[in-house]
Amino acid sequence: MAQPIADRRDIDFVIWEQLKGEELLNFDQYRDFNKKTCDMIITEARKLAINEILPTLQESDEIGVTFDNGNVKVPENLHRVHKLLLDGEWGNLSVPAEMGGQGTPGLVASAAVEYFMGANWPLYAYAAMGNGTADMIQKYGTDDLKEKYVKRLVSGEWGGTMLLTEANAGTDVGALTTSAVKNADGTYTLTGNKIFITNGEHDLCGNIIHPVLARIEGDPAGTKGISIFIVPKFFVNDDGSLGERNDIVCTGIEEKMGIHASATCSMALGSKGKCIGYLLGEERKGMKIMFNMMNGARMGTGLQALAYASSAYMLAVNYARERIQSRALADFANPDAPSVTIIHHPDVRRNLLWMKSYVDGMRSFFYYMASCRTKALLAESSEDREKFDDMFELLTPLIKDYLSVHGHEVCIQAIQVYGGAGYCKDYPVEQYARDCKITSIFEGTSGVQAMDLLGRKLGMKKGQVFINFLTEIHKTIAAAKKNDGLKEMAEKFETAVNRLGEIAMHLGKNAMSLQFKTAFAHSLPFLETVGDVIMGWMLLWRASTASQQLSNGAKKKDVVFYQGQVKTADFFINTLIPVTMGKLDAIKGFSAAAIEIDDAAFGGL
Repeated sequence: MAQPIADRRDIDFVIWEQLKGEELLNFDQYRDFNKKTCDMIITEARKLAINEILPTLQESDEIGVTFDNGNVKVPENLHRVHKLLLDGEWGNLSVPAEMGGQGTPGLVASAAVEYFMGANWPLYAYAAMGNGTADMIQKYGTDDLKEKYVKRLVSGEWGGTMLLTEANAGTDVGALTTSAVKNADGTYTLTGNKIFITNGEHDLCGNIIHPVLARIEGDPAGTKGISIFIVPKFFVNDDGSLGERNDIVCTGIEEKMGIHASATCSMALGSKGKCIGYLLGEERKGMKIMFNMMNGARMGTGLQALAYASSAYMLAVNYARERIQSRALADFANPDAPSVTIIHHPDVRRNLLWMKSYVDGMRSFFYYMASCRTKALLAESSEDREKFDDMFELLTPLIKDYLSVHGHEVCIQAIQVYGGAGYCKDYPVEQYARDCKITSIFEGTSGVQAMDLLGRKLGMKKGQVFINFLTEIHKTIAAAKKNDGLKEMAEKFETAVNRLGEIAMHLGKNAMSLQFKTAFAHSLPFLETVGDVIMGWMLLWRASTASQQLSNGAKKKDVVFYQGQVKTADFFINTLIPVTMGKLDAIKGFSAAAIEIDDAAFGGL
């Protein structure tokens, strides 16, 4: 039986061998942690995810959330396990201790959360989503707001949200119409409607704290005039007890393609003219404050997609090892030959290795980004902190979009391994595919991430940040070239990395020219190629690490695992990177067809 959700050996490999996670434990902030305690945390999280959370997955999907006169109920089977998450303080692993969290190293928290998300993402989100709200209040709130809200949000006793989207102001946040009027006591009265609010209303906690984007009456149009407010479902008295109900209500829930156990709500503020909010930070600084939460949300979305992909892949591998279908290809003409398990069929093996290469690459990429975030906060020198912060900023659009798109594709290919059985709800790969699709949409669609990469991130510090990124990849290539078994592979990959650098310069220049529309029509293919190269980088890095372990005399039980790392890199670099080279050529070709085609020519008139 393949391991459920994620391959623990692979997680350990990435944290302790590829990324040398023990070096992060040298930071003073993690003085209470060592490898043994970190392994124990991951082990216990894995047990909880597999034994308690995973059994709720399919039933909670089938039941879904229900709405009745402003009240939202989650599936009954989530209540007991939600309490287990809160009692074990599993929802706040990486939150600093001074905020009431566990202060666990980011790499270790990532591993635990990968298990929780793969087991049942909506359940974990109910327990942990208040962390983002708490973080904003901690950074920008008054002492009173911090005292009343932060620790109870972090504990999961109270839930948190983000009220951003409106019916006519989705991606174009500056078009929002929710308004705020200042009151004599310094509070604000808010009026407006928000949609697509995750966990906007539910029955798993006693209070829900809503950060709300709104425009103070008289402030300028667009994003420059937006402020952010804290709007509690119930007011909080000075002694911490709950007071009256605020004038914010759920008016309905969305019937979605997936994540049925997650409450996606429409919210009305001030329908009685009595919705009171508290300004967070300064007036007209709402977008800046909100983006503190957004980058974390985009990282969380990437991890969510990775968790779905890993879970689907583990299921597909297990099914391929057990499902007997057709004779081996060598015996296909012999009607008396026995049928074999489908893992023996060449195309199934290709498909499994395709999935493995993406799951492995995405896991290494996400954990690498988690380590960058840790170093950006804790590195000793300001130069190092700046370097890792720059890398984190540059690659966040890739974490959000590349992992979500390819995570979903892994889920689709897992269904393909199952054949017709995978298309049926009897098997969870169907649910993982439905649930995973949302990750490419919320927290900014693929096109939004591509525009961010080309329009903002590529030109950071006059392009030096992107150059530094390529330099890091070349360090891995140089190390791999020293290994005779990897040299040819590394040289082939080096050609792709150099080509990416050329295309980045070409596209960046055109994005600042009169041909900027055509450049942005190629922004998503460009993001794809950067993501492909990152996968190649991570897999070559894995192969180098594994090869070194083999040279050092690996334990017998690890030999096949390490050999598998080399073969996975071989597969990706020699079968998928050539496709990337074709995509780079297409970008260089700079077709303007998408811009030049007449609107009417799209048809359907």
